Amino acid sequence: MPFPDEVLTDEEDVVLHLHPHAKAVVRPALVIVLALAATIVAWVMLPTNDGGRIGVAVVGTIGLFFALTRGVWPLLVWRCTHYVFTDERILLQHGVLTRERRDLPLNRVNDHVASQSLVDRVFGCGTLRIDSVGQQAAEMRAVPHVQQVQTTLYELIEADRELRGDDDEDVEEEPEISGARTGLFRRLRAR
Repeated sequence: MPFPDEVLTDEEDVVLHLHPHAKAVVRPALVIVLALAATIVAWVMLPTNDGGRIGVAVVGTIGLFFALTRGVWPLLVWRCTHYVFTDERILLQHGVLTRERRDLPLNRVNDHVASQSLVDRVFGCGTLRIDSVGQQAAEMRAVPHVQQVQTTLYELIEADRELRGDDDEDVEEEPEISGARTGLFRRLRAR
């Protein structure tokens, strides 16, 4: 499912739109292949009498159950999970039948931590934990190229701070950031 544009404001630009890493589809795909293989083996190996047909039907039913619950459903969840970074906020959306979306404004982000297990390092992904004002945290698992995403998030937060200005300073005019923003977006789109 593509991310709906009507969720964004008129002046908001999407910088990154990610799904969890493709490693999340390996296990469901294997389950589907194994369920199909078990059904084919049962069909070929069991006799053609009534007992054999019942055996094929039982194996096929069990295979179909596992293919749907452990194969197709996780693929749908993976496809319907969105990590969207804009120049104003971070949107986390997931859900197949029902949908949940969480918005984290960039000016409310206190801290962001990227972590990678050994398997994550092999696949080039990781977990990004974002802490925001009010003791709220968001955790994004299996983020592809998590180190680059964390760097991009840092650049977005800094650009947002330049745009809004610090609360401690007495700024009479808006800082000029259009050139900084344009350069930032060119670097991010080039990745």
